[in-house]
Amino acid sequence: MSGAVLTPRHPNSVGSVLLPLLLIGALSTAVLVQSGIVRLSGGTDLLPPQTISVAPASFTYRQPGEFYRAGYAVDGPKADYVMTAPLTIMKYQVSTQDYDACVADGACPARESATLSRPDMPATGVSHDDATLYARWFSEKSGGVWRLPSDVELAFAAGEKFPDDALGIDPDTRNPALRWLADYEREAARKRSKEPEPLPYGSFGENEHGLADFAGNVWEWTTTCNKRVDLVTEGRSVTTEACGVYIAAGKHRSPLSSFIRDPKSGGCSVGVPPDHVGFRLVEDRRWYAPLLFSIGAL
Repeated sequence: MSGAVLTPRHPNSVGSVLLPLLLIGALSTAVLVQSGIVRLSGGTDLLPPQTISVAPASFTYRQPGEFYRAGYAVDGPKADYVMTAPLTIMKYQVSTQDYDACVADGACPARESATLSRPDMPATGVSHDDATLYARWFSEKSGGVWRLPSDVELAFAAGEKFPDDALGIDPDTRNPALRWLADYEREAARKRSKEPEPLPYGSFGENEHGLADFAGNVWEWTTTCNKRVDLVTEGRSVTTEACGVYIAAGKHRSPLSSFIRDPKSGGCSVGVPPDHVGFRLVEDRRWYAPLLFSIGAL
């Protein structure tokens, strides 16, 4: 991560585990982050993206996934998190023009969207796999280290615009009809966008950090795997992760299979599917990030 996310019970030990390797690699590996225009083959210019930096802070975050207690679905628990370093993230989603440059360079598959190639139009019709390929291509071309955000990083950057999908039903209730009814009412209230295509940059405003267009009609891929968690007694739980299914976040969270490009076609695991799915990237500014990138650990 560009900003380490810690909880009291889950300290980040990456530094202590990899430090010897990183110190050796740092002596022989140097990657300079370029801030200027990148000239691609064919004369196309790849401009540096606008970014925002969210200062380190603590925040409360509801866990993503499917949670159960005694066989009954319950809301995911909330936990306090601390972001210990600034988070640098693209202000806007990756544009159709920039994604199409990756396609023209032979590094990305074409998007499944008829949206025109423009610098102010978010790229949609791209799968999680496509977005991951773009992140690697963009890192190699720009000289930086860029990747998809985790769900918790996107929640941190989205701030007040990040959705809370909790139904608010008493987790100790033994009447499943209460949750079924609340879930039905919530899904019925979620209306599909009237716009057949995503809207240009700036159409949905900015949040308190300056992040633009989050929770508009484009959902965004994250690196967070969908999971099922069975909560048991004494604070213990049993977790099963499905890492072929990732969390996409927008007006609400939605688990999507990694190969889905058009969620309207039925790729959503539960509830009303997203209107469109795209992505934005975070920049990993840890001093050893280039080494992790070079060995495929990012």
